[in-house]
Amino acid sequence: METTKNTKLYFGRPGSMYGLISLLIMLSLTVYQVIMSYCVLSQDSENFAELLIYFAVFIIAEWIYYFIFAIVQNRHISLEMIAFALSSISLFVTASVSPAKTKTQFVAIFAGLAVYIAMVLFMRSTTRTSALRMPMAIISIALLAFTLIFASYTNGAKNWIYIGSLSIQPSEFVKLAFIYVGAATLDKLQSSRSLTAYVFFSVGCVGLLGLMSDFGTALIYFATFLLIAFLRSGDIRTIVLVCTAAVIGVILILTMKSYILNRFASYRHIWEHMYDSGGYQQTRTLIYAASGGLFGVGIGNGYLREIFAATEDLIFGLVCEELGILTGFLIVICLAIVCLAAAYNAKFARSTFFTIAACAAAGMIIVQTALNVFGVTDFLPLTGVTLPFVSRGGSSMICSWGLLAFIKAADSRSYPEKPVSRLEGNRK
Repeated sequence: METTKNTKLYFGRPGSMYGLISLLIMLSLTVYQVIMSYCVLSQDSENFAELLIYFAVFIIAEWIYYFIFAIVQNRHISLEMIAFALSSISLFVTASVSPAKTKTQFVAIFAGLAVYIAMVLFMRSTTRTSALRMPMAIISIALLAFTLIFASYTNGAKNWIYIGSLSIQPSEFVKLAFIYVGAATLDKLQSSRSLTAYVFFSVGCVGLLGLMSDFGTALIYFATFLLIAFLRSGDIRTIVLVCTAAVIGVILILTMKSYILNRFASYRHIWEHMYDSGGYQQTRTLIYAASGGLFGVGIGNGYLREIFAATEDLIFGLVCEELGILTGFLIVICLAIVCLAAAYNAKFARSTFFTIAACAAAGMIIVQTALNVFGVTDFLPLTGVTLPFVSRGGSSMICSWGLLAFIKAADSRSYPEKPVSRLEGNRK
């Protein structure tokens, strides 16, 4: 059997420079995680044994993944290393602030990893990608409609389903279907027909989210729709028309539901509302994040952890306070690298589906990151969206790994060509 040239070109030999660099990164990441584990465990003797198991299993699982895919299969796992690094920060911060919720976050990380692997394997076959397009669209609309009918309002939005003590945010899972349906639809149809078909699906999703008062997520969906539509059609006039219609819709919503407008009344005026709900969270985030300096006050020693939603909506400020502004910037840089990888992989993708899906996933990550980081720092209105991979929340974590799967699937190195023997080559 002979290995094809493409496989050699993309993956190199086991002793390649990339292999050495990836090993050094893994070792450095493990050292950092061991130090973080020690810092968290030294402050919580009551949950010491349980947290130790979670941290140890997480680190061991990282190395098992590295051994299987980087050593045995000789593949590039740069994206996965970034995801593991960011997920570990989420795990450590959750364990430090809310030890009782560590198990849920731990399970969510590995559920996300399982979804990631399953999605990458499923998208190996380009013929399968369009088969589930319509069922996925129907299930997505039905799931959002179910949430609208049966969910109860939580923090002003009707977007959570509670099953006993377990809470699920369906709109996070629909994000994956939203990208999948859009990419699969626009990959097969002509521009005019594809835009028309996808517009109805997108309007349904965004409209249902608007009725739930989940405007942060609705904005992420809308921005992703614009990106997908432009990637396939390149028609600026159509995009402008859609944006105009969206602005009119927002004006109508704000006119009929004036209480929604009050949520944004403190935008750019948070210091005037620093003692009421209008600016309390953001002013504390800015104060405490700045007090952390470059290297932070140390995990477990911050004050922002006492503020509501510190590990979810305000996680960027909490990281800056306890782990340092440098760590906060590093998180943003890591997410930017993931998005740049999507742009690079899209150029060599096997079909339009993978190009659209990868760019849409990257766009969704960019918009969500911007809304979270700029929202807590008052550059944008606070919309209450999570920071990918870092914020506490099982639905958000699983969705983040799913978005990464679209980017990974666009990389032609994810699906190396099968070795071809001399005999098979001669027959051809």
